[in-house]
Amino acid sequence: MQSQLFAVDFILLCMSYGASALSSTIPAAPGSLPGNNFTSAAQSSGTDSSSFSRSRRKRFISQNDMLAILDYHNKVRGKVFPPAANMEYMVWDDTLAKTSEDWAHACLWEHGPSHLLRFLGQNLSVRTGRYRSILQLVKPWYDEVKDYSFPYPRDCNPRCPLRCYGPMCTHYTQMVWATSNKVGCAIHTCHNMNVWGSVWKRATYLVCNYSPKGNWIGEAPYKVGVPCSACPPSYGGSCSNNMCFPALKTNYLHWFK
Repeated sequence: MQSQLFAVDFILLCMSYGASALSSTIPAAPGSLPGNNFTSAAQSSGTDSSSFSRSRRKRFISQNDMLAILDYHNKVRGKVFPPAANMEYMVWDDTLAKTSEDWAHACLWEHGPSHLLRFLGQNLSVRTGRYRSILQLVKPWYDEVKDYSFPYPRDCNPRCPLRCYGPMCTHYTQMVWATSNKVGCAIHTCHNMNVWGSVWKRATYLVCNYSPKGNWIGEAPYKVGVPCSACPPSYGGSCSNNMCFPALKTNYLHWFK
């Protein structure tokens, strides 16, 4: 049992606020709006530019795993059905990666920390044993699409009531939330991690944080229409692979600075 990959779609526990114990985000209350986004790198006064540059280049996940996770998200986002009119290209964010690393190191099989979840979306995945690719921890989030009925993130088939065991869709909807255009992830090996009451001696724990937060109750993950026909003006009309694309700057350039 411990060798089996776990994500919310395998063992699902819906909680009173409408998200599973392993949900990609904690859905917001109806009518609420996202708060500030934790996406900019902090720089204290008096810090010289060289030390800040070194800080920015510190990585919390391997380059190959980062690119694999990011490319997979954008592949999924560019091929949603029905097609999205306002899907934004997702980029990597180091500050989100740092918040993910902090939580991954806590080795708690629950969402957190609570003060950040007011502003961030979050996907969790854990497994034991060897694995060939980081995507083995990511793909179960996308696999929830088979239970999802567009447009609302809480409408699974059959719909999961407030407390039940059943399908969950909020990992998938966070992946394809059009305005969640930044992601940062971290992976950590946890020893003696408690997963649903069982102690896993060596667990590979993946945490991904998203900004701006998605899965708002009562909202669809994206607008349906001709791809890139409803992009925010900040993209300047640039479109790539059915996504609103940053015309001048990408995370790939940032990675190799």
